[in-house]
Amino acid sequence: MRLKLVPSETNWDFFRYAKFTLGASIVAMVASIILWLSVGLNFGIDFLGGTTIRTESAQPVDVGAYRQAIDPLGLGDVSITEVFDPNFGPEENVAMIRIQAQEGQESVPPETVLAIEDALRGVDPEMSFPSVESVGPKVSGELIMTAMLAVSASMVAILIYIWLRFEWQFSIGAIAALVHDVILTIGVFSLLQIRFDLATIAAILTIIGYSINDTVVIFDRLRENLIKYKKKPLRDVMNLSVNETLSRTVMTSGTTLLALIALLALGGDVIRGFVFAIFWGVIVGTYSSVFVAKNVVLLLGVNREPKDLDKGNQFANVDA
Repeated sequence: MRLKLVPSETNWDFFRYAKFTLGASIVAMVASIILWLSVGLNFGIDFLGGTTIRTESAQPVDVGAYRQAIDPLGLGDVSITEVFDPNFGPEENVAMIRIQAQEGQESVPPETVLAIEDALRGVDPEMSFPSVESVGPKVSGELIMTAMLAVSASMVAILIYIWLRFEWQFSIGAIAALVHDVILTIGVFSLLQIRFDLATIAAILTIIGYSINDTVVIFDRLRENLIKYKKKPLRDVMNLSVNETLSRTVMTSGTTLLALIALLALGGDVIRGFVFAIFWGVIVGTYSSVFVAKNVVLLLGVNREPKDLDKGNQFANVDA
């Protein structure tokens, strides 16, 4: 007996509320941009600048105890991670503590660093602090620009790939879906004021990869059906293609969300922002693959001349 989240054969009309879904996506994107510009993002140390303190102890690292000791100091965004290295001996337990720059200053002042060290020695009196490093606003600004370039470059590469593998209408639809996913992710981070750092950028790049994979699966089936059903209206062929891949889409997204829910509940504070970004991205990425990308392609139209459909472009048969 096999588990089926959707019936083997479905005939749902995904264009029935096309104007509503596309309109809702546009409104959500505009609202996200307004939130971003008015409220802003809760940038982490990576983008605001701050100080990194390296600790070394003979006792095992207890992230919860370290955080409990530092929280009374009211330092804002504090990130504590244990450092693993095969070269470390059993008496070398290393942690990295990152504290955001204090208001009006480029980094954490020396007296605050001393207060942090004293608080941590309350957990382990023998703890040492091999290094203290600060990240100024200039480096943080460079990180923001690098992150924006990374996201933009990935989208341009995807645009070119979809254009070569399918047609330009498909590439515009795919990029529209990706822009939709990224903007809505930034919007929800601004709305909920979840910490936005380099891990979040990594999550956004993961979202882009996940979303485009789902979109390409639908587009690939669409191209096959356009050749198979040359006389059927484009809207009907698109509906057929989404219905034929619906089981795969739901199963892939569902199993991914199960793992992410477990990580959200049990993963701890260190990775919660990263996991939430991917969790949200899977939801909006699945939505955009079905309700945004194909709607844009339908609006642009597809050249259905027999010679074009049979041959495609020179890259149409290249394996993904």
